[in-house]
Amino acid sequence: MPNPSADEDAVRPRAPLVSVVIPTFDRPVALARCLEALAQQTMPRDRFEVIVSDDGSPSPVREVTERFASRLTITCLRQGNRGPAAARNAGACRARGRFLAFTDDDCAPDTDWLQEFERAATGHPGLALGGHTRNALERNLCSTASQVLVDYLYGYFNEKLDDVGQGGGREPLFTSNNLFMPVDRFRAVGGFPEDFPDAAAEDRELCARWQHAGFEIRLLESAVVDHHHDLTLSGFMRQHFAYGRGAFRFQRMRRNRGDIPRIEPLRFYRDLVFYPLGRMPMGRSLIVTALLLLSQLANAAGFFWQRRMQA
Repeated sequence: MPNPSADEDAVRPRAPLVSVVIPTFDRPVALARCLEALAQQTMPRDRFEVIVSDDGSPSPVREVTERFASRLTITCLRQGNRGPAAARNAGACRARGRFLAFTDDDCAPDTDWLQEFERAATGHPGLALGGHTRNALERNLCSTASQVLVDYLYGYFNEKLDDVGQGGGREPLFTSNNLFMPVDRFRAVGGFPEDFPDAAAEDRELCARWQHAGFEIRLLESAVVDHHHDLTLSGFMRQHFAYGRGAFRFQRMRRNRGDIPRIEPLRFYRDLVFYPLGRMPMGRSLIVTALLLLSQLANAAGFFWQRRMQA
């Protein structure tokens, strides 16, 4: 095969450094807000691409992505409704970048989000990074409780990560709405587990396999996204029931992998429920504490329901 000429090299578009993958399902307004935030990134446009992976929305989202075609290098994929893990994997399969950056359609990354990841990854090409997520709906107590839970889990599982990304015998936990990793290693560990149909524990399973493969993963507080997850009480309970189902799948996969099952001590749950006290005004903290207690009851119900279904 003949080598391309210098002129051909000059006109060939340069591959981006980062491929941003966004799974989406039937949230066009939220998706537009996410894409608007990506269009304002300080990283130059030719350094990243955006891949929107439509998970079988009733109304295709290409109409939304086309509005950003002049401001972003953007691709829109569509698949049948198979869940966010499969949608992320489909996007990652089309990625041209050296790195993958995952966020969700209800998130709005800070303007320097991608550049913060790039700075941290410079000189550490095999490193995976989990950023910091903020609740953008502070008046919504269910959304607040959901983020408080994530903050607690990040502190418990990730705070003791040392300089080589290993921490206290605990597997790191990073949510898929703010995650950055080299594409070759993502593919090497098999991507997100597609037999997790919900947005529940599929990211935890990926992080566990990442560490199991001997790869490094660290927390990067400066890579920030705002999470616009509007939750009602019933939505909050459904979310945590799904988390319980995901937790059962996660534990089952750990056993199948030969890992020793890990059961957190009772103080883990005690400290989780009372975590808001002293971190916000008293009346608000009591409501959030009650919501966290409800979340754990819903989580346990989901866990045992899934165990019965797979018995």
